[in-house]
This record gives sequence, structure tokens and C-alpha cells, in this order.
Amino acid sequence: MKIPRAPHRFTLSPAEAIALQKRMAAQVVARAPRAKLRLLAGVDCAFSADGERCLAAAVLWDLETRAPLETRTAWRPLRFPYVPGLLSFRETPAILAALRKLRGRTPDALLVDGHGYAHPRRFGVACHLGVLVGIPTVGVAKSRLCGAHDEPGEHRGDRTPLTHDGDLIGSVLRTREGSKPIYVSVGHLVDLASAEKLVLAADGGFRLPEPTRLADRAVAEAKRRAA
Repeated sequence: MKIPRAPHRFTLSPAEAIALQKRMAAQVVARAPRAKLRLLAGVDCAFSADGERCLAAAVLWDLETRAPLETRTAWRPLRFPYVPGLLSFRETPAILAALRKLRGRTPDALLVDGHGYAHPRRFGVACHLGVLVGIPTVGVAKSRLCGAHDEPGEHRGDRTPLTHDGDLIGSVLRTREGSKPIYVSVGHLVDLASAEKLVLAADGGFRLPEPTRLADRAVAEAKRRAA
């Protein structure tokens, strides 16, 4: 997959990173996708036991055949400290490296294990990746970073708004009866309604959409092999 070089460094100070997030947040576009989204790339990350490296996985998944087409992983050294709200500066270099290894068709959309607009500065990792890569991107997180919400209904597809400082920043979506909901938000070039539909369409019978679930498995397997 061809990805333009990032227009900024990832070795910034936390203050510089926050300022960059505020500037780049203005580049996020929330609108319904203009083309059919069939090939989805799920991405996820983990960190080495010594805290020195980040491991990312990218799984290309076909929404029509419901089958994985390609799985790639990449390690990158960690060059940014752990700061809540700035995780994209730790994870994005490894994710971009894994995506660049994809040899098949360019994904039509990314499903990112992490937040997008549902972020204090409206620029989580899904927004960061979406702006850099330039394709529709959705944030799919297992826990809340900010905002408040009611509990959604118990049925698959039930949802409730996630709000922060008076803004609608995402939705809390039940993807499987009997499982905790997940947090869905806009990353880039997709609106919230389309993001929810895409997450539900990529269902594999588990709590997470299948592309990100497979990426999570790929990361775990690669981490075990490296231990």
C-alpha cells in the first residue's frame, strides 16, 4: 500500500504533539463515503514487554466474501512517552509500516482499534491515521477515553450517543447481545451513521468487527513469537 510520508515528526514533546493535534483536527472530514467500501483493513497495536518497541498488525478483509486476504505486521521503536490522549504518536509509525507492507489492493477503509473524534481534542489515532492515509477511517474502541453516555439497549445494533462538552463525539454501539458495547467514532472521510453501519456490517460473530479482531489476534501471535 502506498502511503505518503507523514508531514511531521513523531519525536515531538508532549506540548508540541498537543499543538499538532489541534492543528490537524481541522483537516478531519466527516461525510458519508462516496464509494462502496468493500476491502477493509483492520489495525491494532501492542507493545514489547520491555517497553522499547511497538508492534502493529494490518489485516485486509473482504466484506463481501467475509474472508481475510492478507495479514502484515511491523515493529517500530518507541520514541514518544506514554501520555494519555497522545497514544497516536506511539502507535502510528508502526501502523503505517504494517499498512505499507500490504501487497494487495489498497483498502477502501480502515477500522482502527482506538478512538477517532471521540477524543478530548477530537483527534485520536483513527483521525491521525485517516488524515495521513487519506481514506475513510473509523475508530473502534473497547473503552471510553472521554465523554458521557447512557447504556445502550441489549440488542445488537442498539446505540446511544457519546457526548463531550456539548458535542456529539461518537456512539456507544451494542454489536453482540450479552457483550459490552464498543465506542465508535469518525476517523476521517466517513460520518458517524456510516461508521456505525460499517462496523455492524463487518460483524464476525464477536464483540469487535472482524478485521480489528483478526488484527488483535495477529498482534498477539507476533508478540508471542518474538518473546
